[in-house]
Amino acid sequence: MTIARAAQHEVDAIAPLFDAYRVFYKAASNLQASHNFITERLARDESVIFLARDGNNAAIGFVQLYPSFDSAQVQRIWILNDLFVDPYVRTEGVGAALMAAAERFAREDDAVGLTLSTAVNNHVAQRLYERAGYVRDEVFFVYNRMF
Repeated sequence: MTIARAAQHEVDAIAPLFDAYRVFYKAASNLQASHNFITERLARDESVIFLARDGNNAAIGFVQLYPSFDSAQVQRIWILNDLFVDPYVRTEGVGAALMAAAERFAREDDAVGLTLSTAVNNHVAQRLYERAGYVRDEVFFVYNRMF
């Protein structure tokens, strides 16, 4: 397995994984919209994506980070917004390797840390995050107002 920061020319490899990620979170499949979204994020330098590939160079997972800031710490923080691993390789350490790549990147960027959220019922992901040293927030509630 290799993990590297994705480039614009790899959108065709990322888009199907991103679409599967969206479907996992109950969005309707739309490969074209997924492709357009990833293309735009990379073209505008609005996200950083690390792509995992197997020994045959097939895309098997990705993690997408968005930049933000921690006002209290007056430093950058990265939002680990999307993590997806092909179901056929989920027990092979791909998720952990993608998480490690995200952490290395954030540290090299002198960020104060990484933050993420996941579905309350996504227990598999929660175990992965906790093994990687993430701590569940017991202080703050998250509120959303969607339009």
